[in-house]
Amino acid sequence: MKIGYTLVEILITLAIVGTVAALTMPTLISEYNIKQWSVAADVFEKKLDESLREMNFQLVLAGHQTTESFVDELAKHFKTYKICNNDELAQCFSDKFYWTGSSSEAFDLDVIKTSRNFGQKNWKTNVVGVQFANGTNALIAYNPTDTCQQDQLSNNIDVSSCLAIIYDTSGSKLPNARGKDLRANSNVASLGVGCAFEVGSTCYEVAPFKPTPITKAECEELKSTLGIKNCNYDSDYWAGAVKACGGVNKLPTMAQLAAIANYVYGTTGVGAQTKKTGLTYLKDNLATLGLPTGKAFYLWSSSEVSKSNANTRHFNPTITDWSNDSRSDSSKRAVCLE
Repeated sequence: MKIGYTLVEILITLAIVGTVAALTMPTLISEYNIKQWSVAADVFEKKLDESLREMNFQLVLAGHQTTESFVDELAKHFKTYKICNNDELAQCFSDKFYWTGSSSEAFDLDVIKTSRNFGQKNWKTNVVGVQFANGTNALIAYNPTDTCQQDQLSNNIDVSSCLAIIYDTSGSKLPNARGKDLRANSNVASLGVGCAFEVGSTCYEVAPFKPTPITKAECEELKSTLGIKNCNYDSDYWAGAVKACGGVNKLPTMAQLAAIANYVYGTTGVGAQTKKTGLTYLKDNLATLGLPTGKAFYLWSSSEVSKSNANTRHFNPTITDWSNDSRSDSSKRAVCLE
């Protein structure tokens, strides 16, 4: 007697197999993708680390002043397909990607331009896009400060300290999501605009601070780079503020200081060179700017009057006025524009 399966039994079996496959395949595919992304990330990180260590050995890792210069050098050690300046990043990286973990909140590439948008306010370099020849796309900002070090004889140099990088191991393909095909190193402290504070539409990069003065000799050496016209004092606090902010154009104008005054006092009547009395500090507004809530203070402006003087705005609990003050005055504070 021959024993076999009926057509009905075969169809039932196929249906069961199909159901089990439908239930398990998404999980298997997901696990495969996760493993694939992880392996690709490990391979890229190893290659990048090797390239940076080679640069360290050749003493071409540290000392760059711009991300553009650094990336040009990196391309000699890690083969690249394309490099994109910060005004054309979308040609090297997905214009929208998912950074927060939410599949409904796409991050817009347009708000990433400088190292500040990676949470590195002190680097003051651009973000550059790179398409590596192995298919990985990246956004890179270089660290020109002395925390980026090199030593030809050392294997202990933290080469990763020289850059902040976001990279996508699947290139422009989906999912373009953080923790999947999208990764970053620890120097990407945050992502986005992240002003220290904003007044109106003006973004200030750091909270108010008392600048360190520079000497006349240093002022003379830097003045053409920073936009300073003349130098006089061996303790020039205004020029120190200019240096700290990265140029005269990074200090607020008198009009911008007036806007801060209007915000601080909750008024609209303060102009670039006007005095106003009968005011009252709005302590909450002062606190958001990192300013004293019950004391008088001055803020330097970008207006260089002479080799000895620059314009400031004076803030008092009930009065605000502008003045022409000595650049050697150590009591003044400064704020830096984005």
